[in-house]
Amino acid sequence: MTDRPLVIVDVAGLGWDLVRSAPDLVERFGWTFQPMETTFPALTCPVQASFRTAAHPCFHGVVANGFYARRLARPFFWEQSSALVFGRRIWSRFRTAGRRVAMLFWQQSLGEEADMLLSPRPIHLHHGGMWPDCQCVPDDLYAWLRAELGRPFPFEAYWGPAASLASSRWIAESVEALMADEDRAPDLLLAYLPHLDYDLQRHGPACPQARQALQEALDLLSRIRDAATAADGDLVVFGDYAIAPVTAPPVFPLHALRREGLFRVRTVRGRLYPDYFDSRAVALADHEIGLVYTRDEAATRAARRLFERMDGVGLVLDAEAQRDVGCDEPLGPDLILVAAEGRWFAYPWWDAPREAPDFATHVDIHSKPGYDPCELLRGRRPWRICTEPERIRGTHGRAGPSRPVAWASTVALARAPRHLLDLARAVAESLGGAGLATP
Repeated sequence: MTDRPLVIVDVAGLGWDLVRSAPDLVERFGWTFQPMETTFPALTCPVQASFRTAAHPCFHGVVANGFYARRLARPFFWEQSSALVFGRRIWSRFRTAGRRVAMLFWQQSLGEEADMLLSPRPIHLHHGGMWPDCQCVPDDLYAWLRAELGRPFPFEAYWGPAASLASSRWIAESVEALMADEDRAPDLLLAYLPHLDYDLQRHGPACPQARQALQEALDLLSRIRDAATAADGDLVVFGDYAIAPVTAPPVFPLHALRREGLFRVRTVRGRLYPDYFDSRAVALADHEIGLVYTRDEAATRAARRLFERMDGVGLVLDAEAQRDVGCDEPLGPDLILVAAEGRWFAYPWWDAPREAPDFATHVDIHSKPGYDPCELLRGRRPWRICTEPERIRGTHGRAGPSRPVAWASTVALARAPRHLLDLARAVAESLGGAGLATP
């Protein structure tokens, strides 16, 4: 079991091709990155769950950034309970031995087996709007960081049209502050830097903004590396997914299901809202991944026939195919869709803008049956978001040799990991968790 503090940073969108495209930047900051495969589906929540359990989604149960609760007939996206992630954590033995563990801004971390937690947790007001706030353990952690950094966490920079470097900078400075404080410094700190993929989704991974975002990420990582070194500690950095360019229009699975009579809507004041209770099939959109939940075998067969011949759908994975790729889950979808290269899944089901539900023009990550990257772009009216999915230029979700991510470490590993699970298991071993029981 290591005696040195360890900082682990998940950098959203840190793909190997992106890193390889800017050798001058990497050399300038003194980094040595290597490629590895990530887990499928290559989405934030599944990858983070896979890393902290060193297991595939079939083991920990997180198949996407959201799921559909059949008994409630309701989709859920970006839920933060750590109980959604099954399995023993790679740091369990480490923490049992009396070492302190901290998590900053990891998804599904609330209630986690950790000594320090910090996660966005705003209060949504009944008349609209919200009070920005973070939930934390211990109770004074967020207040202490606000005082140390001289400002609260910039929620507007974390998600939405104003999402930017400012969110990652605040998190990186929090890592620096914690590692420099003798009383609060943890023995293991897991942090998440979100900003890199914002402009990659907005403009594409080959755009000038992508290079600028990478330079900013490398600068923050260097500061975190210095903070870890000053605490006589080590650093592990990894990308969770690689952003691919969008080269063709998005795919609309809910619209297709509605056209076939499998997905139903109800009209309220001229707007079309989902009728999950009477629908025979529902599709949740999550970047390049679509999750299809059906009511019965007949609906499953009908949905499969529909999507197998649908333009823009690259793969349709039934239960057996999901098992082959390690993402079958008892409460999971009946079908998983994988978009064709250059395509992605958008959630809208309506035909005319006037039919769109009220939440379509706003940042509303919990009401939409899917992830909506259009929330990163401003609409034609400044107080609304974009409703033109054709403007999105980058996406992710696929994994494999064609979509490697980048990793780097100041820890001397016995062998270079070829897969994210290899890296997770190597970290587990360094933390004294060599006996971690995972498939």
